[in-house]
Amino acid sequence: MTGVTDKASSVPGPDAAASGTPVRLWVVVLAACAGQFLVVLDVSVVNVALPSMRTDLGLDAAGLQWVLNGYTLAFAGLMLLGGRAADIYGRKRTFLVGLALFTAASLLGGLAQQPWHLLAARIVQGTGAAVLAPATLTILTTAFPPGRARTRAIATWSAVGAGGGAAGGLVGGVLTDALSWRWVLLINVPVGALVLLAAAVWVSEGRDASARRRLDVPGALLVTLGLGVLAWGIVRTEAVGWTAPSVLWPLVAGPALLLVFVAVEARTQDPLVPLHLFRSRAVSAANAAMFVCGGALFCMWYFMTLYMQNVLHYTPLQAGLGFIPQSLSIVLGSKAAPRLMVRFGARNVALAGVVLAGAGCLWQSGMYAGGGFLLTVTGPGVLMALGGGLAGTPLASVAMSGAPHGDAGLVSGLFNTARTMGGSLGLAVFSTIAAARIGDGTGPEILASGYGLAFRSAAAVLVLCAALVLFVLPRPDRESTHGDGEDGPAAGTVPPEPLTSGTGNPGPKVSGES
Repeated sequence: MTGVTDKASSVPGPDAAASGTPVRLWVVVLAACAGQFLVVLDVSVVNVALPSMRTDLGLDAAGLQWVLNGYTLAFAGLMLLGGRAADIYGRKRTFLVGLALFTAASLLGGLAQQPWHLLAARIVQGTGAAVLAPATLTILTTAFPPGRARTRAIATWSAVGAGGGAAGGLVGGVLTDALSWRWVLLINVPVGALVLLAAAVWVSEGRDASARRRLDVPGALLVTLGLGVLAWGIVRTEAVGWTAPSVLWPLVAGPALLLVFVAVEARTQDPLVPLHLFRSRAVSAANAAMFVCGGALFCMWYFMTLYMQNVLHYTPLQAGLGFIPQSLSIVLGSKAAPRLMVRFGARNVALAGVVLAGAGCLWQSGMYAGGGFLLTVTGPGVLMALGGGLAGTPLASVAMSGAPHGDAGLVSGLFNTARTMGGSLGLAVFSTIAAARIGDGTGPEILASGYGLAFRSAAAVLVLCAALVLFVLPRPDRESTHGDGEDGPAAGTVPPEPLTSGTGNPGPKVSGES
């Protein structure tokens, strides 16, 4: 396991692992899993700390949501680019660069003295995560030959990712309550430093010799900027309305940048997102449904945090503990989905999940100032989370069934990007809706009313998602070939149990994974 591993395919030979001792290999697993844990944890760990951040730094409502959106937009927009960079420049090198950037940004964010310091740090942190995350899995899949050892390593990686998302609320609550909100970011610094040291010493370099040595940087920047500018324009409407020049230009410029992105992808030699993939109805419909579903459900964690702390007056620790049932439910839904798909089909399970999540949003919209934990937090939260977990796995299965064999990793990464991008844009929209209802009010009743309106709007969006699943998503027995004419599995075929990200949805199968 020394030197550069040049390989024509993504599957290493038996000697790839033979040159390393078992202790060395499992240190590699530990380093990769720790990197994945940090990336997933930081999607959710800041949720519980948001009210404390707002009080300490004087963040307004728009700035508060950009603490989340700055990270997720950079992460999702640059993740495919990060996976490509790992293939071209080497997994170890990419891992170290991404982790160093992530750790440095965590330090700057934890020491922030002004709102813009924190927001800038979160954007840089998301960029580091986009570089780091794809390399974590490719390091594992190239360190072990196919077989039981690789399966155990990937299972460990998957469990750590799911645990990171589930633990985010609790970890954030404990750190914020016991120390301060700053430690939800500063905790990454000593952990990141130790992982950097272990990876530098124990992880060997590897790259794909067959990979073309070109990155589609313009494409990655265009899609990230386009969605970011559009989200910023939507957020600005809270303060100045829909007709102000400072709102109109980003609402025009954002879609224009996305159109330029499509034009660039159609003409570039090595596009970030080959447009021919969307000729497959399975790929295009599943990604559209996941974009809409992610847009509706991502805001759940944000508004539930604000409701528990601003309306019910929970401490950060109590709010973190309050998220445990939802976290367990989303993992349960994602684990149960493959078994249900065997009996009922991917399309039907996805539809059931979306309907269940919509019912949870509608229930949650009835939140009020004197609400109890079971009826206004746990009950609807579990329903939303369970539905989200059930929907994610079959939608991923349908998307992968429409992918040509050589593009499977790209389609999986694209699916995860669609979910995260949808969530970022959805958060901007629903926050604007809530702010319009709340206005200048600060009382618990008006705050609960605004948050409830956001959940009612999310339920309406999930009705649209259900229509997409019901009328556009291909039936399992109708799409058994890929859009380019290659034979492939039927849309209802259940793949091996998908890897999960911290939110219970299938995680990216990045370039280089076998």
